[in-house]
Amino acid sequence: MKAASPAPRAAGVSKSKSKSKPKPESRLAMIRRARRINRELAEVYPYAHPELDFRNPFELLVATVLSAQTTDLRVNQTTPALFAAYPTPEDMAAAVPEELEEIIRPTGFFRAKAKSLLGLSQALRDDFGGEVPGRMEDLVKLPGVGRKTANVVLGNAFGVPGITVDTHFGRLVRRFKWTEQEDPEKVEAEICAIFPKSEWTMLSHRVVFHGRRICHARRPACGACPIAPLCPAYGEGETDPEKAKKLLKYEKGGQPGQRLSPPPDYPGLPAAPLGARTEP
Repeated sequence: MKAASPAPRAAGVSKSKSKSKPKPESRLAMIRRARRINRELAEVYPYAHPELDFRNPFELLVATVLSAQTTDLRVNQTTPALFAAYPTPEDMAAAVPEELEEIIRPTGFFRAKAKSLLGLSQALRDDFGGEVPGRMEDLVKLPGVGRKTANVVLGNAFGVPGITVDTHFGRLVRRFKWTEQEDPEKVEAEICAIFPKSEWTMLSHRVVFHGRRICHARRPACGACPIAPLCPAYGEGETDPEKAKKLLKYEKGGQPGQRLSPPPDYPGLPAAPLGARTEP
């Protein structure tokens, strides 16, 4: 009996070449892919927004300082009482520290945060006429305010474009292979170089939204991810579509969002106030 002939090899491809590793992605290809991801995320989250409740630059500044090491939801549940007691920098600057600490206790690290809030409020009162400045160089001089907080305030209260590098943003841009940097300022600089300045603020919101809803730190919902074909990290999480759907959070999972007062175009449910009973 005649032995079976070996399967024909693709024309022009040697055996050794067929096993070679794919070529590294060029920077131009990465930039094109990154910008396509941004466009895709814009379609998935046309309603992306800052997830802190605020009515003016002072409230956004305070809420962002409080958001360190806690959720935006817990901040949003805490700030109504805070701003009812201290609606202006002058009011907060004159607060009794122990009383301020008690109000913000639910956000954690309340003593350090109270110290920052008193310091920044006093600086706003004494150095800026009770107004939040609209320049990076002024904002980062305030107690408790770094570049991340300053970019949140500038981008969302003053319309000054900026990249906000929080834990979600840093995690995703490394998964997307847009950068290998760990330091937030270096991440910010590298991502700024990829996108037009006009996209910086909304890009930040879209990436953070995606990180909170689908591309989670521990169990990414890869099987329910609309940008999976563009993601080098596909497969790190659950790839089964039905199982992945069960991992979705906030409006993507049919659950309330983080804001008590979300924008009118937000398709999800508002969050419940602090201490309110919610359905299981």
